[in-house]
Amino acid sequence: MKRRILSGTGISVSEYALGTMMFGTMGNTDHDECVRMIHAALDAGINLLDTADVYSGGESEVIVGKALQGRRDGVVLATKFGLAMGDDANRRGGSARWIRRAVEDSLRRLDTDHIDLYQMHRPDPTTDIDETLAALSDLIRAGKVRAIGGSFFAPEETVEAQWTAERRGHHRLRTEQSPYSILTRGIENRVLPTAQRYGMGVLTFGPLNSGWLSGRADPSTGHRNAGAGAKMFDLSQPGVRAKADAVQKLTALAAEAGMPIAHLAVAFVRSHPAVSSVLIGPRRPEHLTDLLAGADVELGDDMLDQIDDIVPPGVDLNPGDLYIDPTPAITDKHLRRR
Repeated sequence: MKRRILSGTGISVSEYALGTMMFGTMGNTDHDECVRMIHAALDAGINLLDTADVYSGGESEVIVGKALQGRRDGVVLATKFGLAMGDDANRRGGSARWIRRAVEDSLRRLDTDHIDLYQMHRPDPTTDIDETLAALSDLIRAGKVRAIGGSFFAPEETVEAQWTAERRGHHRLRTEQSPYSILTRGIENRVLPTAQRYGMGVLTFGPLNSGWLSGRADPSTGHRNAGAGAKMFDLSQPGVRAKADAVQKLTALAAEAGMPIAHLAVAFVRSHPAVSSVLIGPRRPEHLTDLLAGADVELGDDMLDQIDDIVPPGVDLNPGDLYIDPTPAITDKHLRRR
């Protein structure tokens, strides 16, 4: 497994990272099987594990903690905070009050004394970024956190955070985590260039676009095509039809190159120079095995050009794929009317 340096932290991370959102009630409820999957990933050379407090209400962190017993020193452990952990409005966001509580809860569940990368799961428009960065900097000074990052930060939010850190003497965000796949290339416009400009590492997730690029005969079927995720598979929507057409062409392209489309999809994300590590999020052991088999796949310029012809750079074929919550400026009509 090849390694890259995670921005200016000096931390060496594998090009593949293991995302654990599917471990627990959100996906695989067999803790022992999940632990074996984590061990298999580590044995294959993956050294970066990514989880979050909100995944299955903390269950994912508990599973990761179990798996790392006796193996913690060789792992770069990343988790996230900020999304709602209950009905109490104070158990979410980027306030110093919640950050101090959230980190202790994560440390307990993960059964560790420090987190290598602590990421803000979403920007918090209700909290001054100065307060958030001050609280996160305190965690670094206390030795509970080694580096900090963001997730789903718009370019202007990243710039504000960087400038605030410089002017106020805080530790700065070192990473950004965003969705990125052949079918969702919007971050190529401004998110990735902004991260590069500030020397930030980028962790990306969703390279298979919730199964659309997994190689299934019918990508619109599967465990994610119900509930809130149904809009990603509704073929009556123009964006979903555009994805289906693109997947057909990409499948033929991968077959011509003699590789599964899943390997093509992950290799495409890895090929961007801004990307430090690609999160793969398997639910079952066979999913992990299939993805690990493509760890050495490299795409040449000709292949990348052909992909560009199918899905142009900077284009999200279906905006409904993006997990971006509307800001108060959109959801609260009183903020946009005199």
